[in-house]
Amino acid sequence: MSGTRANGTRANDLRARAEEWMAQDPDPETRAELQAILDDREALSARFGSRLEFGTAGLRGELGAGPNRMNRVTVMRAAAGLAARLPAGGRVIIGFDARHGSRRFAGDTAAVLSGAGLRPEVFADPVPTPVLAHFTRTFDDVVAGVMVTASHNPPRDNGYKVYWSDGAQIVPPQDAEISAAIDAVGRVDELPLGSGWPVHAGADLYLDAVSSLRLGGDRDISIVYTPMHGVGRDVLLAAFERAGFPAPVVVPEQADPDPDFPTVAFPNPEEPGALDLALALAEDRNADLVIANDPDADRCAVAVPSPSGWRTLTGDEVGGLLAEHVLRHTTGEDRLAVTTIVSSSLLRSIAAAHRVRFAESLTGFKWIMKAGGPSDRLVFGYEEALGYSVGDDRGVLVNDKDGIGAALAVAALAADAKRDGRTLLDLLDEQARKYGLHATSQLSVRVDDLSLITAAMSRLRAAPPAELAGRTVESIDDLAQPGDGLPPTNGLRFRLAGDARVVIRPSGTEPKLKCYLEVVLPVEGDIVKARARAAAELEALRAALSTVLS
Repeated sequence: MSGTRANGTRANDLRARAEEWMAQDPDPETRAELQAILDDREALSARFGSRLEFGTAGLRGELGAGPNRMNRVTVMRAAAGLAARLPAGGRVIIGFDARHGSRRFAGDTAAVLSGAGLRPEVFADPVPTPVLAHFTRTFDDVVAGVMVTASHNPPRDNGYKVYWSDGAQIVPPQDAEISAAIDAVGRVDELPLGSGWPVHAGADLYLDAVSSLRLGGDRDISIVYTPMHGVGRDVLLAAFERAGFPAPVVVPEQADPDPDFPTVAFPNPEEPGALDLALALAEDRNADLVIANDPDADRCAVAVPSPSGWRTLTGDEVGGLLAEHVLRHTTGEDRLAVTTIVSSSLLRSIAAAHRVRFAESLTGFKWIMKAGGPSDRLVFGYEEALGYSVGDDRGVLVNDKDGIGAALAVAALAADAKRDGRTLLDLLDEQARKYGLHATSQLSVRVDDLSLITAAMSRLRAAPPAELAGRTVESIDDLAQPGDGLPPTNGLRFRLAGDARVVIRPSGTEPKLKCYLEVVLPVEGDIVKARARAAAELEALRAALSTVLS
């Protein structure tokens, strides 16, 4: 993943490094930012004491001057490093979202790649991430794709995501090779720059593909939709129209792209309060469904009416529903369904019931897309963080998260259920009775000092708990050790008595220790009582883990 790496810079070198940066920086705003803080050692240290590290998630960080910020120099260096790892003359597709600086960063990337002898092409306007990912995998002469986006990060952030020719995000060792090439880049004002690259005017290629997904026939469904001030609206509305769905009602306050995200504290549909405007509008319109994308439209959130008010479904719940829907509308024993080690184990049971292949991957869609073997046909992949890639008998449409394709599939699923006099909540209850109630939850422990995360993981490895919330720890998998065909990763998986599981890992993007909890209960009789019992048992596990990690 991307992160921050120490430069080993001594305090008395900071001003010299800032002046050197200013001398090559093409951006008058970041030059002025540095000029104003040349005598502020603390501010310079925040920008020059470490740098954004290029990893499998590319780059992501706060906008500003210096190597520990997202800016034109950082982007140009990244583009030059990427160019060094690509074949001469290769075609590279570049997309960008509506965040501050995204269009400029896309142009700088194209200029550097063109100057390095590659053939960049840039979308004329902001596009959703799945549009870029789909385009990248479609043409044989495309060697890479770049998406300038920070997804659902705060307004002051931006990022830089790299896709390989298969339309999937890079994995090791590609990240390390690009990072090493970035380290070898000299001054950006000495880089040869090209000009005059082609531009793409729209998303028709993606729209033709996504609107032809063969995933159900009914279209009678009323939807309220929010793009969360992002770039998903126009493409999603066009996709729904081409697929024959009624136009979703768009939340007006969040309809237009706005890099300041004025109506939400945090532009992530998982965050409390982020869907409030959409839920209020859905209640007013008596809608069947609420669908939300995050700002770059690679994630999809879903909410439905219930007897006690609107209920937002978890990523695992939507993942289970979509999996069953996709598998009902596809054929062949070579089909593959994939999820991650921190997502619900329900998908394994669904795949077995449909007699298709199943695989687990590490966290992140870059790993989901690498799961399985050459004879497998991936038709569905998901992760609990609202990420889904849906397909039909042709396989998945996008080799990454696709919030628009998922929205279409959810709409088709809900329309089919409505035709039969049922709701998504009814379908969840049916799955619980058939496969057992797979209840999941999370616990995140935020720290100010990253060394505390390292210490906590070391302590858990050296002295793991013998029980949690009255459940015996029956086995422990150290995910840092090779096993189950997975690459090593810093994580621990505890299997508990009574069909429960806990996975603990450091966050790849935030100073957090993240814990993923699952309890599986057989459902005999009242489903409401079973859900209440599962919620209580998850809360007991959360409390026990909080004590262990304190």
